[in-house]
Amino acid sequence: MTARLLVYTRTTAYRHDSIPDAVTAVRALDGFTVDHSEDPAALEAPLDGYAAVVFLSTSGEVLTPAGRERLTGYVGAGGGFVGVHAAACTEYDWPYYGELLGARFDRHPAYQPGKAVIEDHDHSATRHLPTVWDFTDEWYDFRTNPRGRVRVLAGADESSYEGGGMGADHPLVWCREEGAGRVFYTALGHASEAYRDPGFLAHLRGGITWAARLGRDAQ
Repeated sequence: MTARLLVYTRTTAYRHDSIPDAVTAVRALDGFTVDHSEDPAALEAPLDGYAAVVFLSTSGEVLTPAGRERLTGYVGAGGGFVGVHAAACTEYDWPYYGELLGARFDRHPAYQPGKAVIEDHDHSATRHLPTVWDFTDEWYDFRTNPRGRVRVLAGADESSYEGGGMGADHPLVWCREEGAGRVFYTALGHASEAYRDPGFLAHLRGGITWAARLGRDAQ
């Protein structure tokens, strides 16, 4: 039996060229049936038929008041929420969203190779990854450090790239609980190349399965 996902990619600010490739990649992940939308009405309808809602490189204000209310109720009642990359650049005018995700985007240096350090291998998003994960991305900085409010899974090693702005403690991937629901966020996933990378795809699938409480991540 497959789990149903709502993948939402609406943008009202910067739009990533990688979105079509990202949606195709999520559709290809084993175990999921994907409904993809950029229509705010998709978040106004009942969401309880979805194992998780995935905000994939959304940007700007992307929800109506009714959609905000629906998403709040869905996660609080036990739904899964996954944010990928620019999901942290979304709904700046809605305080709840920043709390839900854990942190908001501030800035990023140039797209470049760097190293992510896996802090927690006891999670489906990271258990397959090496302790030091070489990757190429934008290495997002956040307005606040979410540590202490979230379970940090991986951080950025700012000594491995140019232009980092958060210092030695730079969370990059994390998860948390919201009411009865689960939230997973990864700052990675800027370029189309990420969505052809087996390690990143396993990372993304692991985050989704955890948020949706599927398989070994159900409890």
